[in-house]
Amino acid sequence: MAIASALTEHKLLPMLYKSTKIDAKGAQALANALQINKTLTTLNLGQSQIGDRGAQDLANALQINKVTTILVLLPHYFTSSFTQTLTTLDLGQSQVGDRGPQALANALQINKTLTTLNLGQSQIGDRGAQALANALQINETLTTLDLRNNQIGAKGAQGLANALQINKVTTILVLSLLLFTSSFTQTLTTLDLGQSQVGDRGPQALVNALQINKTLTTLNLGQSQIGDRGAQALANALQINKVTQISVLLPIHYT
Repeated sequence: MAIASALTEHKLLPMLYKSTKIDAKGAQALANALQINKTLTTLNLGQSQIGDRGAQDLANALQINKVTTILVLLPHYFTSSFTQTLTTLDLGQSQVGDRGPQALANALQINKTLTTLNLGQSQIGDRGAQALANALQINETLTTLDLRNNQIGAKGAQGLANALQINKVTTILVLSLLLFTSSFTQTLTTLDLGQSQVGDRGPQALVNALQINKTLTTLNLGQSQIGDRGAQALANALQINKVTQISVLLPIHYT
């Protein structure tokens, strides 16, 4: 595969965007290349047909890719030698199903570099959502998880809510220009469950999590079949939520 060859030969390639439909075989070739390449920071496989097997191969590659020094998109490149590894993985519309997220969840428990994971419109159900929720209880680097337009019901939403209760880190410096410290922890800040059929029970579980978790700043439940009961539960959570500083879309986030 030409793209995989480019990854192994060009050591300074920072971004790869491929809009054509990559199949499971192509995903396997990319996974093999990721075990060698240490500079790629963005991999977009949106609208591909990698399936469960392709997702499994990529997950295995993420387990091997363990570099913890992340200086991607920072304005202060004050050091001449540092290593970058995969930080963004876009698998939107890739038909990964429920088995794929389980494999990726296993990788997230080991990999410490991935910050953005897009699994929107990937035919993920409650089983896959629960696997990701289990990983979020351990992983402390993922900041954005996109699960839009999947088949996640109340059970999957409950699992994600439980994970948010355990994920309590309060230091949020995502997209900040003041990343001057060499050691800080980032946790989930954006959870998009739009068009995910969570109904009324799901939001209530998420509300309970919001009363404990202090890192989530963006929650999308648009077109999720939420009725009056779920809306009331969310309204109650907003009254209890103690966050006093909201810096939406500002370049400097003080939280």
